[in-house]
Amino acid sequence: MMTWLLGIWISWLILLVASAQKPFDVVPASQKLNVAASQSFNQRSGLKTECLGSFFKLSVDKSLAFGSRLEFDAINGTQIEALTPRLADKCGFSVASDPWGNTNVYASLLNCFAGNMDDAVFDIDMRVRVLGAKGEQDVFEVEKTCNYDKWAPREILCNRNYMEVSVNRLPGDITALHRPPKLGRSQMFDDQWTNTVSEAITSRYNIWRIMFFTPQQKAMLLVDALNSGYSITTTKSRLVLRSAYDMPETYVENVNGVPMKIIRVTTYFKKQWSVTMLDTVAACPTGGLVYTDEMITWNFPRINPLMDSTDTKILGMFMGIDGKQIDTAYMAARGYSLTMEDALIVMKLPMGGPDGYYKSHAVNNQYHIRYNIEAMLELLWSDGGTDTTKYKVIFPIKTPLVSGLPQLVDNTDSQLKMFDVLLGPFLYDVDFVNITFSTGVLTVAEATARGVIIEEHRFPNGSKTIRLQVPFSDLFVIKSQVDLIMTVYTLPLIFGFMILPEYTPFSYSTSVEVTLHDVVLPTITGKCDKEKFYIQILFGSAGKGFSVLLGKHDLTPERKAEYEVKENGTHMSLAVPFLASDVAFELMYPSSLKARLDVLVQEPVNKWNLGDFSLSCNFPMTMTECYSNGSMSALAVKVESVTQLSPRQLTLRDPSCKPKFSNDRFAYFTFNANSCGTSRTFYDGVMMYQNEISLDNAPVYQQPKTGEPITLPDADYHVTVSCFYTLNDTQTIAFFTKPRESEPLPETGFGVLDVILRLALDGSYNAFYLEENYPVVQYLRSPLFFEVALLQSSDPQIELVLENCWATLRDDRNSTPRWDLIVDGCVNMADRYETVLHPVASGQVQFPTHVKRFEMQMFAFVQQNVILKDQMFVHCDAVLCDINQIDGICKRPCPYSSPLKTSKVRRDIASDRLQRMQLSSGKIMLSSS
Repeated sequence: MMTWLLGIWISWLILLVASAQKPFDVVPASQKLNVAASQSFNQRSGLKTECLGSFFKLSVDKSLAFGSRLEFDAINGTQIEALTPRLADKCGFSVASDPWGNTNVYASLLNCFAGNMDDAVFDIDMRVRVLGAKGEQDVFEVEKTCNYDKWAPREILCNRNYMEVSVNRLPGDITALHRPPKLGRSQMFDDQWTNTVSEAITSRYNIWRIMFFTPQQKAMLLVDALNSGYSITTTKSRLVLRSAYDMPETYVENVNGVPMKIIRVTTYFKKQWSVTMLDTVAACPTGGLVYTDEMITWNFPRINPLMDSTDTKILGMFMGIDGKQIDTAYMAARGYSLTMEDALIVMKLPMGGPDGYYKSHAVNNQYHIRYNIEAMLELLWSDGGTDTTKYKVIFPIKTPLVSGLPQLVDNTDSQLKMFDVLLGPFLYDVDFVNITFSTGVLTVAEATARGVIIEEHRFPNGSKTIRLQVPFSDLFVIKSQVDLIMTVYTLPLIFGFMILPEYTPFSYSTSVEVTLHDVVLPTITGKCDKEKFYIQILFGSAGKGFSVLLGKHDLTPERKAEYEVKENGTHMSLAVPFLASDVAFELMYPSSLKARLDVLVQEPVNKWNLGDFSLSCNFPMTMTECYSNGSMSALAVKVESVTQLSPRQLTLRDPSCKPKFSNDRFAYFTFNANSCGTSRTFYDGVMMYQNEISLDNAPVYQQPKTGEPITLPDADYHVTVSCFYTLNDTQTIAFFTKPRESEPLPETGFGVLDVILRLALDGSYNAFYLEENYPVVQYLRSPLFFEVALLQSSDPQIELVLENCWATLRDDRNSTPRWDLIVDGCVNMADRYETVLHPVASGQVQFPTHVKRFEMQMFAFVQQNVILKDQMFVHCDAVLCDINQIDGICKRPCPYSSPLKTSKVRRDIASDRLQRMQLSSGKIMLSSS
C-alpha cells in the first residue's frame, strides 16, 4: 500500500521539478476551478441513459446538480414514489455519486416499477428533481425502453445494495403478476394492476406461502414477506426474488475463504388440486479482497453455493468496469487480468488505475486517502443438462484508508523576509477553506484581502498543493529575541480543509521558524543647552519594545510627563533639566556646573542591555553671591565623588550656622559678612570675606540601631567661600577645598558694591537732590553740600575714604579745565575758598565710617576774566579701607606735605594697592541772577 502512496508523492515532486520549465496552473484560492470528468451526455439536460444487459443506468452530470441537491422518483403509471434507500433496496435500484458530483442510478429491468412486455421489452420511467438552496425545484422526466430477451433459466444480480435472483417457472402454473407494458403516454393506468396483485396474493391458484432457510427453516406468508421488505413477484415466465444485504433472513457463509451473503427461499404455488414448489437462491460476495502496494486482487470461489459441484461447468467468464463488460484488449491496456486458479476465480486490478479514483477521507482529524473502483464479474455456468445460470456481480472496491499526511516544503526566503510554504499534495476533492493564524481564524477570502498570498497549484494527475506567503512584518508572525542581535520569527499555522461532497472537515497544523541576525539596536544621541539635556532614542528593529532607565530610575509615566517625552513610530525624545533628580553632578567650574545624564535601554523580559549613553555638559550656575549690603549666599552641591554626603548636615565655621534650605543634593546658606565666623582680609587693593562649609562639626550618618554617629572616609567635605570687593565692583572667589581626585573646581560669583556721590539740599544732609532735579541752579559762592556714602554694607570695620575730588566744566571727568577740591585725602590748600570736610556723627547714620561729607562754594570757570560757561560737574575717587589699617591713604594726616597740583597727583605705594570707585555729580549751573 505504501508503494503506491509513495508513487503519488514522487509524481508530485516530479511535477514540482518540472514546474521550473513549465509553469504551474496557478489559480487564486478565491476562484476555484472544478474539473469535469469526461462524459458523454445530453448537453441540454445533462442526463444520459444506457441499457446494460439486465439493468438500466441513468447518469446525471455534475453540471446539472452544481450547488443543488438531487432526488429521484420512480414512476408507476400515475403513481410516483420517492426513491428512498429502503425502497431502492426492495425494488432493485441503486444510487451512487462520485467525488466530482456525477451521480449514477442503476435499475434492474425487473424492478418493481418497470413496464414489462413478454419479459423482452422493458419501459423505465423516472423523474429527476434538482432542489435549489432556496427551495426552487427543476424537474426532469426520464423515459427509456430497454430490450433484453436473452434470459438464462436462472439469473443472479449482485448489486451494491441488494441481491436479485430470477428463475424460469413452468408455463401455465400460475397467473403472472406484472405490470403491462406502456401503450402510450396518453393512456394512463387505473388501479387494475394493484387490484390484480391483491387478488393474486389471496388466490389459491398462486403463491401460497414462502419458506426461508436461514439456514434454519422459517415459514412466512407472502404478505408478511412483502411487508418485511422483500420483493417477490412473478412475470410472464419468471419468478423474481429480491433482498437487501441486511435482511434478517440472510446469512453469511465462508466459501474458500471468501465471505458470501446468501438468501435461500422455497416458494409454494397452490392450485386447486395441487401445490408446486420453486427454489430460489442468491449468493453474493462481500469480501475476498487482497491488497498490495501495486495490486488489488479479488478472489471469487470457483465453486459456490449456487453450483452443483458434481457436474458444474463454467461456460463463460467476463470482466467489467462500472457495469460495462470490457474485452481482452482493454484489459491488457489497463493491466487487468481474470483467471481461474485452483478453487478461485482471480481478478487483478492495478492499484491507482485510471478506471478508478482516489477519494479523500478524514479520520480523527487526520487526512487519509483510498482508491475506489467498481469492478464487475460475469459468469455463465451449467449444472448439467441444459440449465444454465447467468451470474453478475457489481462489486465496488474501496481500498483500506492510508494516511495521506501532507508534506510541508519550506521555501522561506530570509533575504526577502518572506515566509513561503508549500503544503500538499491533496486530492481534487479537498477544498481549502480557512487558516488559523496567531491572531485568529480567517477564511481564504479574508486572508487574501488582508494581503496574504494564497495560491492553489494544480497538477495534471489531478492533485494540488497550497502555497502560502506571509511577510515577516505581518502581525500574524510572532517575533522573539533570543539575544541582543538575533530574532526568531515564528509563523504558527492551522490549515482548515473540507472534503467534498461530504463536507468533512480536517486540519493540518504546523509552525515555520526562521532565526535571523537582523536586530538593529536602539541608537541614543543627545545634546545640551543652558538648561536641559535633550535625548533622542531611535527605536531600531525592535520598535518600542524596550524600557528606559535614566540614571538609576525607570522612565515611568510620571517621569515621561515631567521630561516632555514625545514619540512616534521611529523614535522618542525627552528633555531633562540639569537639576533633575536623575542627573548626576560631576564637577563645579567657574560659573557652571558639570552634570551628567546616564541613559540605559533594556530589553524588559531578559534585562539585556540594548544600548547605553552618557552625556556630560557644563550648565551656567551661580554657586556664591556677594551682596553690597555685606550679606553672602553659598550653594553646596553633592557631587559623585562624595557619595555618602548628607547636605543637610553641612555647616559654616560656626556650627550653629546651618543651611537655610537643604535636600539630598543641595545645601543653601545665607549669612552676613560679619557673622558665622566669617573672616575679612585686605590685600592688593581687594577686601575679601571668607568662610568655610564643611562636615567637621557634624556627623554624616548615624548607626541604624544605636544612633551613634559614624564618619565615612569619602564624606570629607570642605568648601571655602570667599567674596572680594573693589571700589567699583564686587568679586567672589569660592570653593577652595582640600585636594581630591574628583573635587569641584573654584567658582566665581559677581555682585555690586554701591557707593554714591549726591548733593544735599542744605547742611543738615537730611534731603538730597534726585536725578530728576538736575541740573541744579545755584548762585555764585552759594554753599554746595556733597555726601559720598557706601550703601547697604553692614560691616563696621570698613571705612570710606575720599582720595580726590575735583570739578570740571564738562561731564567728562578727565576733561579740562579742572579744579581740585580734595587731593590725596586732604582739602586743596591752594583754593582761597577752601573745601570744608564735615564730620559724621554716629547718631546721624548707622555706620559713620561709611559716609564722608564736604562743603564747597559755587564758582565758575573763567579765562581772561571771561566766564567760559555757567556750569560745572564734581567728581570724586573713593577707596574702602580697613578701619585698623595704619598706613597710606587710609590713615593719612592733613594737611599733607606733598606738593599739591590742580591736576592728578602722584600717589604713594600703599594707595596704589587699593581699587578706587569713581564718582561724579550731575550738572550744577550758575544762576544768572
